[in-house]
Amino acid sequence: MTYQSEGPSSAGNRLYGDLAWLWPILSDPTHYRHETAAFCDAIHRHASIPTTTLLDLGCGGGHNDLHLKRDFQVTGVDLSAGMLGHARRLNPEATYVQGDLRTVRLGTAFDAVIIADAIDYMLTEADLAAAFATAHAHLRPGGVFCTYAEHTRERFTQNQNKCWTRSREGVEVTFLENNYDPDVSDATFEGTFVYLIRERGRLRIETDRHLLGLFDLPTWRRSLTAARFEIVETTLAEEDEPPIPMFICSCGDETDPGK
Repeated sequence: MTYQSEGPSSAGNRLYGDLAWLWPILSDPTHYRHETAAFCDAIHRHASIPTTTLLDLGCGGGHNDLHLKRDFQVTGVDLSAGMLGHARRLNPEATYVQGDLRTVRLGTAFDAVIIADAIDYMLTEADLAAAFATAHAHLRPGGVFCTYAEHTRERFTQNQNKCWTRSREGVEVTFLENNYDPDVSDATFEGTFVYLIRERGRLRIETDRHLLGLFDLPTWRRSLTAARFEIVETTLAEEDEPPIPMFICSCGDETDPGK
């Protein structure tokens, strides 16, 4: 999910724009089973109402929804038309809407709401608060909102690198990611992506820069509380990585899905 309206010439957030076609090659939907199982378990354990409908804010290419739709009737929201195209092809049973998770209002409430890694693109505390206000506005009383803090100031590692190679239908892509914080006094860091794309043996190199939010845990707690959520903190275990802080949230007051 992207929040900067930058075109290919600016090399910013291109994975959600002109390079969105790479997503089904780069990302294996089966890798989302563990994450979605954690969401489903948290929702079913903490909800005080039957849970049949779910809103996925910042749904991206719909890989979480592929697993969530086994438990819920899914509605997804994302800004990227390219990602929504992938999501609709993967999950024709789901409903998808193009919109900004900070401001979208669908006029209905859901039994569960999630925000997965799209929350990474909230660059200010005001952005974070707006995203949580959207979740609250769409959550039915007795339902559950789940999100996690993949990147926090406490957990951040300078110059963290990731790399993998995937192929599909004759296209091989090697993906390299570097996370770097050029200014520790602010609440953002840079994710720089490099794509080595080989089609019929011919190499093409593309670069991509993503600006991402980096908040400390007290800011997360403060923003969720300001959105009138009651919070239960747990962790989401990731293979070969430290556990990620996860928030299971409920609201006991009247939800107005039209606000």
